[in-house]
Order: sequence, then structure tokens, then C-alpha cells
Amino acid sequence: MTSAGSADRKPGRKSGHSGLRWLVLLLGLAMTGSLAIAAGVIGAYYYVAPSLPKAETIREIPLQIPLRIFSRDGRLIEEVGERRRMLVGYDDLPQYVVDAFVSAEDGRFFEHPGVDYQGILRALLQLVSTGEIRSGGSTITQQLARDYFLTREQTFIRKLREAFLAYKIEQAFSKEEIMALFVNKMFFGQRAYGVAAAAQVYYGKNLQDINIAEAATLAGVLPAPSEYNPVRSPKEAGERRDYVLHRMNDLGYIDDNQLAEAQNYPLESKLHGTATELSAPYVAEMVRREMLNRYGESTYSAGYRVVTTLDSKLQSSANYAIRNGLLEFTRRRGYRGPLASVDTDPAILGQPYGEWPEDVQQALLDYGNPAGLNTAIVTAVNEDNTANIVLRNGDPALLPWHGISWAKPFIDRETTGPAPQSAHEVLAVGDIIYVMPITIGGWALAQVPEAQAALVSVDPQDGAITSLVGGLDFSLSKFNRASQAARQPGSSFKPFIYSAALEAGNTLATVVLDAPVVINSSELEQLWRPVNYSGRFYGEQRMREAMVRSMNLASVRLLLNNTGIRNAVNHLAPFGFNDSALPRNGSLALGGGNASPLDMAQAYATFANGGYAVKPYVIDAIIGPDDEVLYRAEPFVVCPKCEPGEEPAADEFLPKYPIRDPLSNTVTGVDADIAAANNVTLDPSDLTTVNELSEAEVRTASLEQMAELGETYQPDASVAPELFQNVKVAQRIISPQNAFLIQDTMREVIRRGTGVRARVLGRSDLSGKTGTSNDRRDAWFAGFNSNLVAVVWVGYDDDLPLGPREEGSRTALPIWIEFARRALKGVPNNQMDMPPGIVTVRISKTTGCPASATHPFEDVMFEHFREDHVPDCRVEDSIPDIFNTSDEDQELF
Repeated sequence: MTSAGSADRKPGRKSGHSGLRWLVLLLGLAMTGSLAIAAGVIGAYYYVAPSLPKAETIREIPLQIPLRIFSRDGRLIEEVGERRRMLVGYDDLPQYVVDAFVSAEDGRFFEHPGVDYQGILRALLQLVSTGEIRSGGSTITQQLARDYFLTREQTFIRKLREAFLAYKIEQAFSKEEIMALFVNKMFFGQRAYGVAAAAQVYYGKNLQDINIAEAATLAGVLPAPSEYNPVRSPKEAGERRDYVLHRMNDLGYIDDNQLAEAQNYPLESKLHGTATELSAPYVAEMVRREMLNRYGESTYSAGYRVVTTLDSKLQSSANYAIRNGLLEFTRRRGYRGPLASVDTDPAILGQPYGEWPEDVQQALLDYGNPAGLNTAIVTAVNEDNTANIVLRNGDPALLPWHGISWAKPFIDRETTGPAPQSAHEVLAVGDIIYVMPITIGGWALAQVPEAQAALVSVDPQDGAITSLVGGLDFSLSKFNRASQAARQPGSSFKPFIYSAALEAGNTLATVVLDAPVVINSSELEQLWRPVNYSGRFYGEQRMREAMVRSMNLASVRLLLNNTGIRNAVNHLAPFGFNDSALPRNGSLALGGGNASPLDMAQAYATFANGGYAVKPYVIDAIIGPDDEVLYRAEPFVVCPKCEPGEEPAADEFLPKYPIRDPLSNTVTGVDADIAAANNVTLDPSDLTTVNELSEAEVRTASLEQMAELGETYQPDASVAPELFQNVKVAQRIISPQNAFLIQDTMREVIRRGTGVRARVLGRSDLSGKTGTSNDRRDAWFAGFNSNLVAVVWVGYDDDLPLGPREEGSRTALPIWIEFARRALKGVPNNQMDMPPGIVTVRISKTTGCPASATHPFEDVMFEHFREDHVPDCRVEDSIPDIFNTSDEDQELF
């Protein structure tokens, strides 16, 4: 039994030993394989390591970020650059955006150390079986490494470098940092780099506003941006989106209801422009050119941000005013007819838009939307003088008669035909037309104006350009008429001539003859016979009256006889005018030179600010890609108190250095004596004691008190020069008295002169002047108060006349009024106070001389004069010497 049992156990023992040997063998093979793999990995690492960059250098590699231009209140004006990119941090990413990219690109992103072994094995199997790598199996970190440092060649060496570099990146960055780097770096098609830019391009939304379906679409784009983007390939993009959504569902990021809802969400397939918040394309172009001069081609990719001086409220007001003013002007000049006419059966146009032939639908799309107009096609003209139209987007609408009745037929720029009596005289079925929305609701017939206009406003205190519109539509014409057009300013130039006349010793009461004048000048090439626009002559007129009523002949005589051309040119040059604006002949009096609207705004700012020269500027700051301030404007600033020797008002002495003696509780110090002399009471309890300050600290303490004392502490440069040592003070070029007198006269232009339409604004602080050049080729209005200067110009680019009755008061002034209505809404009145050295005198309206107490009341008015320029019109009671002899002459006989 025993031997039999032993015999039975022998085979089992042999089998056990055999199994152990196999186990040992397998373990040995595994260890050998592991060592071989480890050795291979180590060897591969040392093979590729010398060529691997440091992962941290990612932080130093700049992404191509476009130039971004902002208003001074932070509104985005424009992005300029080949690549559209907006950087975002991980915290800015909605969770479902992160989930979508993880699902689409790397399901184990938050688990692996940068390399997913499953993907590597898949790539190795492909290499063994096919001899090439057709699918990468790359993680998000590997894709990031490839896009920053490597090429896209499908080789095993490149994959090794990619894997090792990904591991290094994972050691240097957190998962959140890697995800942020990834979504900012990648290309999404249509010039969009980074997911935030892609959200703008494809959906016109901020990244935080996209939904799950849109996030899945964006994540699905990455493998092939040209094939999977929803604009170019909506079908493929939809299939790719559904794949990503199912992956999100499989990974537990969204539930079945969210999956169904996202799959049913319509796929949008159109491009959206930059999400600009303020339209100022002419300013954006000015900035682009300046940046290109400063920084070259890096302007478009280095991530510069430019803060301009534009005020979004004023710029929006200027855009609206120019558009409405030009559309109103073109209505007065007549209707030029439809853009085109579609030759098709009217019955077809009576069908729903979706059933129209493709060529008819395309005809509507062949025209853009300039100046905010909309394209439409006339589908019916009704007996009640209305018209049925279909808009560009396929929506039906109705044109009422009041939106059509303006359309007198255009004959030429001088002439229109009679007003239409029915809609059939204006429109026909199949006409493709422009329409515009109207304030009372509905639509009106419109057309693109042939005339152009410009508007520019500046802050008179430092020259900052607060709004600028260089034309009707930048897409139609990039010529900036606000800064580049040199046009005749006409009568809007007269205030500068009258300022020169005051400087030459004249007064607003100086009498000038308004009568025919003929000038023979070699510069004018022929006899020059200026006339008044009314065709009338007004005889002797005071200077004030001549400017208020814009009398041409009186202005010419004032220049030639009372001022002198050389004196006038010398006086006007500091205003900023160049030689082309200052012809050396009598036409200077009527604005016969050339100036841009910006030139005029700069010059008018001197009147608005009380006599100082400022220089317009539009770039306030340039910020680099690392948030460093590369440039900050340092304009010349109007600062009367920065001028040593200026006479301060009595209350300006109050808080300078008065101190209180704690024993006597009395106020001492030189300024206390001055305050007492000016009847200013000092409250001892509000002042610093002698014991609290050393003598050397008195001045410092007075500066600290400035914050508490507010407006009452207003020292000038002679008292506190340290306050003004870094201020670039604007140069005074005319006296405050001169500026005040011109301001006051131009306020009367608005009260009762050629600018009277502006009274509708209901403000008392506005000064202004109309202007119309020869043959009505240019229409101007320049107006201001102490806070704002704005200039409007209207004209044709080909310099032809605007048409009958199209003067500054009718054509340019309404645009200025519309701008000012919005720009000055809620802004308190602000005009220059009467400066010292001005006296008000009762004078005769007829002679301009001081009036006696017995002078007829109806011929009396009050006029302002400089103290030393009050006219002396006394008549000596003596017998006239009709023989022109003298006592010395008598001695000869």
C-alpha cells in the first residue's frame, strides 16, 4: 500500500516541480522584459534628452496675440492681427468646456502622468502591423508639447520626444495650468486661436456664455480644423459634435437628458466678427499706423493693448449724428433709383421666401449693409401707396407712404424732380432697394449718401480726442476726412480773424463798413469780388454784429484795413494752423485756405480753454504683453495756476499756511493777514497749531490738508511750485480777455445769429460758428463750451457743390446738434467766467461809442471791453480849421 501510494504521488510531485519551473521562467522573462523595457526607456531617454527643451520655457514662449484697442472707459474698439486670440485662465473655463475637451482628446487626462500607456501600446501595435503610425494616441499634454516644441511628423523618434517632454511638462505644471495652456494654444480654424476666440468666431459669444452643445462642437474641431469647423463643413462638424457628446455621456460628465438636449440643439454655421463694443474704425486705423511706426510687424502679434482717449458716450453720439445727418441730406438731394431690378415673374415673389429661386435669393445677398442700411426686394406696390418688401434675411415687411414720399427723382446734384404722388412713381416689383428702420417703428426707403462728413471732438483742457468719425462708413472708404481732408473752412474761420483784430487794438464795438470791395492780387490770379451770401450790403456795422451775422465784406475790410494780413498770420500760426490754412491775401478773412476738421478743433480749443494752445492726441497708453506700461501720454495741460504771477482769487489765500497759536487761540501767518484784508473769516478750530508742526513742516502739512480742504485749497505755482513741477503746462497764446470776448460773441451767434438752430438744446454755455465755402462746396459748424469742442464738416470728396441752400447752418449744424444733444445730456453748463480786465459799458448800437444818459433808449446796448480799450468818442468844442493852417503857418504871413 505504501509503495503503491508512493508510486501514485510521484507523478504529482513531478508535475508540481514542473509548474514551479514554469512560474520561475515566466517571472524571469517578465523581469527580463521589464528590465529590457526599462533599459529601453532609459536608453531612449538619454538618446533624446539632449534635444529636449526645458518644460518651463513654455512660460517664456509668447503666443501670437492681436493688437487690441480700447476706449478710455474700457470698451473694445478693434482687434488687429492675423490670429485672433484671447487668453483665459483655468478659472475662466466653464466646467463643461473642460469636460468636452477631456472627452474629445484625453479621457484619462486627470489620471495619467502625461503619457497614457494605452495610447502608446496602440501606437506600437500600429507601427508593428503597418510600418507607420496612423493614430497618435497623444494625450492633451503630449499635444501641448508637440505644438510648442515639436513638428507633426509621424515618426517613432518624434513620439518618444513628445512622450518624455509631456512627462517633464507634467512635473513643471499642474493639470489646471496644462489645460489652460492647451485651450489657449490650439488652432480652431477661421483664424481663431484659443477656445475663447473660437467662441467669438463661431458663435459671437463670450466663452462663459456658450452651452454644452457648442462646447462639444469646439472640442470636436481640433483634430482637423478645416474639416470639422461648423462654417466650412457643418455636416462633419455635427457628426463630430455627436461623438464628443456621447463620450461626455460615457464618462459621466452629462446625463441622458443633457445628451438628448445637446444633440437636438441647432448647429450654427456662420462667422461672427470681433465682439467690438464701440465702433471707431477710423481711430483704430490711426492707432494701427502709429503702432506700426513704433513696433513694426510685432504690432500684430505681440499682444499690445492700446488705451485711446475716446469717450464711448461721445463716440457713439458722433456715429449716430453723422449717419443720421448724411441720410437726411441725401433725402433732400433726391432718389437715385433702385440698386437693381430682378427680372422674374411677380407671382414668384408673392410666394414664401424659401420657395424663391436661388438666383433671386442670391440677388439680395449681393449687396452689403453700408451705414447700417438693410437690403430688401419689393414684392408688391399697393394702391394705398404702401409697398410690400422682403428683407435680406427673408422676413417680410411693409414700407408705409411716409417712408416713400420723400423720394423726389434725382436729376443732378443741383436739381430734383417734383415730389411723387404715388408709390408707383418710385418703386416697382422686383426692385432691390435699401431701407432703414425709423424711430416710430417700421421701415423707410433709403439710399447710400454720395456726400461725406466728418466729426471730431476734443477736450479743450489737454487736446484729448474724445470722438472721431472720418466718414460715413469705413468699409466703403478708409480715407479719414477728420484728420486727412484739407478743405476750405469758410466762415468758420472768421473767429480767428476777429481775435487777431482784437489783438491789433480793435474792439467788438469798432465800426466796419460792409460794402462791395474789389481786390487785385497776384496770388488770387484775378480780380476778387467777395460777396455776402444774402447778396446784400449792410453798411456800417460793429464787429460783434458782423461776426454774429457772418458778414463777408465787413470781415475782409476788418482784415485788410484794421488788422493787416501779416499781423493776422502771426497771430494765427500759434493756433496750430499750417501755411496752407493761412493764405497771404484777403481770402484769409473768409477761410480761403485749407484745414482739416481736426485742425479746426485744435484751434477752437484755444477759445474754449481761455487762451492756451493744446495739441490733439488719441493714444493715452500702450500696455505690453506682460501688463507693463510702455507709453503714457504726457500732453500739454491747461493750468492757469501753474503760471507764476497769476493773480489768485481771495479765497485761494485761505488754506495756504495759516496756523493757530494754542495759547491765544488766534490765527497767525502772512496768509491770515491777506485773508483778513479780503474779508475772509478763518475758523481757528479747523487749522493746525504751531506746536503740532515744525517750521519746516508747515508747507508739507498744507499740502496734506489739500485733500481735506478740497476746492478751497487752490495755490498757484508761485506759492506751491512742487505741485506743478511734473506738469507740462500749455502755452498761453492769447489773453484771457481776448478769448472771453470771442467766446461771448460766438454765444450770440447761437442766440440770434447763423447758429440759432442750436438754441433747441436749451443751453446757455454754447459758443459756435457756421461756415460755408465758395459755391457751397463745404459746410461746417464748430461749437464748444469749456468742457468740449466739436467740429462737423460735410462735403463731396470730388469737391463739387453740395447743392442749393446747403450751407453750414442747414447741413452741418443739425449734425452737431444731434451730437451735442446726446454728448451733453446731463452735463451742467460750463462756460468761461469773465476774467479780470474786462469792463461792461453802455454804448450806442449805431456808433459803438459810450452812450450818455440822454441817448435814445432804442439805440443803447451793453458791450464788453478790455479796460484800456474803451473807445473815446468825445468831440472837441472848437472851430474847425478849414484851411488846414496852424499857428506856425500864420507866422509865415
